[in-house]
Amino acid sequence: MNGHRLSALAEAIGGEWLVRHDDPVIAQLSIDSRKPFAPHDTLFIALKGERHDGHRYLSDLHARGMRQFIVSDAIDAASLPASNVIRVRDTCDALQRMAAWHRRHFTAPVIGITGSNGKTVVKEWLFHLLRDTEHIVRSPGSWNSQVGVPLSVWGMRAEHSLGIIEAGISQPGEMDRLRAIVHPTIGIFTNIGPAHGEHFADDRAKAMEKALLFSDARVVIYCADHKEVADALRAQGIDQRATLLGWSRERNRWLHVVREEPVAHGQRIRVMNDQADFDFEIPFADHASAENAIHCVALLLHLGRSPQWIAERTPHLPPVSMRLEAVEGANGITLLNDAYSNDTASLAIALEHLDALAAGRPKLVVLSDLVGGEASQLRYARVEHLLRQARVSAVLTVGPELATHALDFAPRVQHFADAEELLARTDTAEFADHAVLVKGARAFGLERIVARWQRQVHGTVLEIDLEAIRHNLNHYRALLAPGTRVMAMVKAFGYGGGALELARLFAHEQVQYLGVAYADEGIELRQGGVHLPIMVMNPEPVSMEVLHRFRLEAEVYDERSVREAIRFAKLHADAPPVHIKLDTGMRRLGFTEDELPQLLALLRDAGPLRVASVLSHSAAADDPAHDAFTRGQIAAFTRMADAIDAALGYRPLRHLANSGGTTRWKEAHFDMVRLGIGLHGIGVDARETSQLRRAATLRTVIAQLKPAPDGSTIGYGRSGVALGERLIATVPMGYADGLSRRLSNGVGRFWVHGQAAPIMGTVCMDMCMIDVTGIDCAVGDAAVVFDASHPITDVARDMGTIPYEVLTSISQRVKRVYVRG
Repeated sequence: MNGHRLSALAEAIGGEWLVRHDDPVIAQLSIDSRKPFAPHDTLFIALKGERHDGHRYLSDLHARGMRQFIVSDAIDAASLPASNVIRVRDTCDALQRMAAWHRRHFTAPVIGITGSNGKTVVKEWLFHLLRDTEHIVRSPGSWNSQVGVPLSVWGMRAEHSLGIIEAGISQPGEMDRLRAIVHPTIGIFTNIGPAHGEHFADDRAKAMEKALLFSDARVVIYCADHKEVADALRAQGIDQRATLLGWSRERNRWLHVVREEPVAHGQRIRVMNDQADFDFEIPFADHASAENAIHCVALLLHLGRSPQWIAERTPHLPPVSMRLEAVEGANGITLLNDAYSNDTASLAIALEHLDALAAGRPKLVVLSDLVGGEASQLRYARVEHLLRQARVSAVLTVGPELATHALDFAPRVQHFADAEELLARTDTAEFADHAVLVKGARAFGLERIVARWQRQVHGTVLEIDLEAIRHNLNHYRALLAPGTRVMAMVKAFGYGGGALELARLFAHEQVQYLGVAYADEGIELRQGGVHLPIMVMNPEPVSMEVLHRFRLEAEVYDERSVREAIRFAKLHADAPPVHIKLDTGMRRLGFTEDELPQLLALLRDAGPLRVASVLSHSAAADDPAHDAFTRGQIAAFTRMADAIDAALGYRPLRHLANSGGTTRWKEAHFDMVRLGIGLHGIGVDARETSQLRRAATLRTVIAQLKPAPDGSTIGYGRSGVALGERLIATVPMGYADGLSRRLSNGVGRFWVHGQAAPIMGTVCMDMCMIDVTGIDCAVGDAAVVFDASHPITDVARDMGTIPYEVLTSISQRVKRVYVRG
């Protein structure tokens, strides 16, 4: 079964037909209007939330070919001709009921996984261990939410012999809905911990909610050493309906962990029960990996796999990356690195990320042969469908299987025996300015392609979480009235995060405007393929010809700049519009109210000049102490903008609010808001900051460790002095990377394995020394300046400055890595 008639789905969810054109077979579900789709068999579900509403995009989707819709709002059916439109009370509930109905069509065993941590790792490791003997459907990535779970279950087909679905919750009442969708026959309860605990009284309450997933399961695997887990399974009566298979390090259970010991490349674990007593190894040394692996081994023993079969496979467990990583490559390419796994489910997710990363640029996919129990013909037919739907411009394949399948839909398809042949016969210059997905099974070693093609920079990294920035953007959008536009500020190298990649993200997220400080920043975006309108907040004279050539829109702020814009507009009918800057109290750039008459006189005789917007800058919108001043600015801006409207005879856009003003001053939203630092996770106050996600991590690695005897000195000028025997680590980050000298001599610190390591002595140009005494660390371990757990605001406080300065001071020689959650 590869789909259902739309009429059957409508009946299953109790939907009302608003328009009925035909009755297609639906194979795919879509909830994101930005993603590619196959019009003939895709059903769009218009989900609504605090920060999004799929109903806003129905007309655009229809124009692109979508013809099947599920909605909850009243809509004008005439606006969607030749379509099928079904109305329900709640579209999210309809999605969940549709998935639960779909699940009932299949009898293959399904493993349901829940817990506070380890769900995704256990799921991916089980897939890795079983893929050669089972045809598996599994949750893509970390799709374990109220929306992700039904979309995962929708992927079940008759040919699958096993399902592996993870389920997560954040509030009471959620798991019962997921239980009906997953309906697991086998359960794994990984652990219980603090994650997502804000809506639960304690860990016991959270464990009780999670245990509901297994209400209809036949077998549940769990760690009996986690008391809250064991108690919850019994309190919910799971032990009366299912066989509980507990494992323990401390006592006799169904499976006893006898010993865990380090080995050269990981650890060796000995387990025993009534049927088996054996060792297995894993290539990871940490406690969490051991626990995840024991869950997998317990499940494999339950499925009847022999100790020898298990021990042969566990040493090859792969690292599980929770996020796809994008890095800058040579010749303007951007590399999306997913070189450690390859199957059709993860390929579909990776191609969606590639589409977002490309932002209109051509797309290249480097793809190895796939893994999994699916028949080869079916597998590669699915691959071709995904690549065709993603509209890639070139495909480079690695491995013997893909070489035998004709992929003739792309302008260029080329086959290679292995990664080395591909590297020897290709050059990144052939794919200049492409977005490149490198996607391969671990055995093919495609990580060598990423290593060769990426831009070579030193080991200090600024990691930008694009999913966090998207979350923050949606936080601010939820504060705006419908129709209010957003200008995303990407000046100063995108607040240090890389203007081009952020601009591509904002284009994908359908932001209406970008803002830069100087024309050369806008030119770089245009040369990188960004097509959004760009406003240049340019305080220096720049040639209007240059702005015209690159379709950049200048801010005009004095009589000279307005006259020049008028002159150029009279000579060029397609001259770019301008943005008029008003000074309402900042005393920086712009026309004051006293200077307004001169401006109005110029505008009345402006001829063909087009004014896109009128703007001002609030001086203290984020500070309640200056609220009276801010009200005065809003009032002055309104008066002056009204006068400009009258002089022009039309109403340009108005914008005044920055991130802080967007949060605190609804009356300052006008037609558009300008978002900057808030997009990076820094709110107007502690409460808002807790609702945002910190987007940046600055880290490096330990290059050397050495003891410092009592009284010895460290660094230039001997300013650092060892008080007692100390262990000093040298890290390759200095003031040329953006690490301020103000953090010298213990003012600042790095974080090594979660512990503070104060800076010793003076920060050097290219490196500094930190005190790691008492911290269990080694050369190559990470040393973090700031991340989600150690906020950039703390670094700014230590420097006596603001987070803006910290971010924008990070040197461009520091490698930017872009990840998606």
